[in-house]
Amino acid sequence: MAVLSCLGLLVLVGSAAAFLIWAERKIAGRIQDRYGPTRVGGRFGWLQSVADGIKILGKEDIIPASGDRLLFRLAPYLAFVAAFSWYIALPFSDRLVVARTDIAALFVVAVAGLEVYAILLGGYASGGKWSLIGGMRETVQVISYEIPLTLGAIIPVVLTGSMDLVAVGEAQKGGFWNWYIFHNPFAFLGFWVFVTAAAASLNRAPFDLPEAESELVSGYMTEYSGFRWAAFMLSEYIAIFAMCLLTAVLFLGAWHMPLPIFEWFGWKSGNSYLHYWMSHIFEAAIVATKALFGAMVLMWARWSLPRLRIDQVMIVCLKYCLPLGALAFIGCLLWQTLFPGGIFSAVINF
Repeated sequence: MAVLSCLGLLVLVGSAAAFLIWAERKIAGRIQDRYGPTRVGGRFGWLQSVADGIKILGKEDIIPASGDRLLFRLAPYLAFVAAFSWYIALPFSDRLVVARTDIAALFVVAVAGLEVYAILLGGYASGGKWSLIGGMRETVQVISYEIPLTLGAIIPVVLTGSMDLVAVGEAQKGGFWNWYIFHNPFAFLGFWVFVTAAAASLNRAPFDLPEAESELVSGYMTEYSGFRWAAFMLSEYIAIFAMCLLTAVLFLGAWHMPLPIFEWFGWKSGNSYLHYWMSHIFEAAIVATKALFGAMVLMWARWSLPRLRIDQVMIVCLKYCLPLGALAFIGCLLWQTLFPGGIFSAVINF
C-alpha cells in the first residue's frame, strides 16, 4: 500500500506540475497580450510541457569544473524529495491521506523549510558567483519568512485545537461561513500574512530574488542543464501545488463546498463501497480545484507585480508580515476565548 500510495502521488503531482507549467505560460501570454503555447498538442498547446520535457531529457548534462561534483548532483534530487515529502501528511479528504498523524501541521511546516538546503547546496556546488548569490538570497528569504508562515499556519490549529490536518478540514464543514478565513477578523488577517509568506517561501514574484533573471541570470540554477535542471523546475511547481493545497486545507474549507448541498441531501450517507469511494474522490477533486485556483492567483501575481529589491523583501517580512502575524495570532487567541463559535456566532449573540 505504501508503494501504491507513492506511485499514485507521483502521478498526481507530476500531472499537476505539468498542468501548472502549461497554465503559467498561457497566463503569462494572455497578460502580455499574446497567446502562449498554441502549436503542440492541439489548439491550446496541451502537450507543450511534454514536448519540452522530452527535449530537456536530451540535453547534455554539464558539471562546472570549479564545482563540487557530489553536491552538484545531490542538490536537485534533494529539492525534489523535499517538495514531494509534503504530500505524506497533506489530506485530500478525511480518508484520502497517506499518513494521518496528530502532528501533520507541524510536519508539513517543518518539511517546507528543507528545500532551502537543496537550493543552497546547488548554488554553492556550482562554483559560480551568480549561483552562490542566488542560494544565499534563498536562505535569507526563506528562513526569514518561516516565522510569519508558521504564525499563519498556527491560527487554524488554535481554532481547531488539533494539529491533525484532517481534523482541521473537518472542522470547516457546513458552508463557507464556517471556513477559517471567515472565522474572525484576525483569522482573515492571518490568512493574508500566510499567503504573503508562502509566496516568499516559494520564490514567487514579487519575491523571486533567488532567481532574478535581470540580475543573476537564473540564480542557483544557472549552471544546471538537462534532467537536473528539470528536477529543480519540477520540484518548484510541486511545492507550489502543495502550498496551495495546504492553504485550502487550513483556511478555505478543505474538501468542503461553499454550500453544503450534498450534505443537505445526504449524498455521503450511501452504504455501498463504490458510493463511499466516489464521495471521497469528489472531495479530493474539490480541494485540488481550490489548490489549482490558488496557484493561478500566484501566477497572475508573478506576471503583474514588479520584483522587489532584497532590502524591500526583508522590510516586508520584518516590518509588516512579522508584526501582523503576531497580531493575528494573539487576536485569534483572544477571540477564541471570547467567541469560540466564530464571527457569525458573535453577531447572532450580540
